[in-house]
Amino acid sequence: MTADWLGRPYYSLDAFLKNTYGEKYYKIALDGGFSCPNRDGTAGRGGCIFCSEGGSGDFAVRVRQEGSLCPDTKTVMEARLQEGFRLFGRKKTGSRFIAYFQAYTGTYAPVSYLRTLYTAALELPQTAGISIATRPDCLPEEVLALLTELKAAYPDKFIWLELGLQTIHERTAAFCNRGYSLPVFREAVKALAERSVPVIVHVILGLPGETPEMMYDTCRCLNGLPVSGIKLQLLHILKNTPLGNAFLRGELGNFTVLSQEEYLDILIHCLEILRPDMVIHRLTGDGPRELTIAPLWSLHKRNVLNTLHQEIRRRGTFQGRCYHDEGTLHSV
Repeated sequence: MTADWLGRPYYSLDAFLKNTYGEKYYKIALDGGFSCPNRDGTAGRGGCIFCSEGGSGDFAVRVRQEGSLCPDTKTVMEARLQEGFRLFGRKKTGSRFIAYFQAYTGTYAPVSYLRTLYTAALELPQTAGISIATRPDCLPEEVLALLTELKAAYPDKFIWLELGLQTIHERTAAFCNRGYSLPVFREAVKALAERSVPVIVHVILGLPGETPEMMYDTCRCLNGLPVSGIKLQLLHILKNTPLGNAFLRGELGNFTVLSQEEYLDILIHCLEILRPDMVIHRLTGDGPRELTIAPLWSLHKRNVLNTLHQEIRRRGTFQGRCYHDEGTLHSV
């Protein structure tokens, strides 16, 4: 282990930021007014079955109104970022923050609009960098060229791409209406790595039909790819989603949501499997309280994380403990 994990048994985002930049940054979630090809018919309709009406950006601050940005884009962006920053209340923060384009698909727009939006965030001195949540099937060559252009234009800022994989298993992906195949994801990761753009992958634990071993396979697969970070997300069943509606109607067969004990057991072994240099950006996540159908225990995020840390200490384990035993690459 070469990085300083700051006393934790895994390589947290907090540790990575302090090691790399000397201070902690908070992400300010932004809604850039994007849509999604899995909603408008380009790749599918209805979106992924677990995705909320807010496109996974239910806590995001909107920076686009009535179909277009205001003329003074930089001023609008600064106001929205400050608005988001105030949501942290009295939390001790660093002097800068990360502009996180979270809602829907953050590269699914004309390049001219993307350039305006990203540049407005990167121009602000209080912005350390930007993180863009998107789909691997929404990275055409012109978008990749834009990312390369912005990296050169702002060498003192970082640009991260967050890709929603959720699972490597095609059957689960089809059930979830993901709308793209695993080779598309692999090609996107390769293209971003060739341009030295760090990739963070979103994985959901507890999807219908998945066994713990299938979830571990997803982590093993990511170990062999040029991925720098991961978000391990508990499946939340939300109101007004296809998954939520099917759950309430009893249409999911013998599917049950994970208990807290089951989730923590799976999560801990995922950490044990993952490469020691993989930055852990998230360990559970929380859905909007008013939308969450299940599991209700997930609403008590602090308790979940405290229990996780206690259990890791009790087991005497840590991230990467099984990495060399498991092997570095799982072929799929």
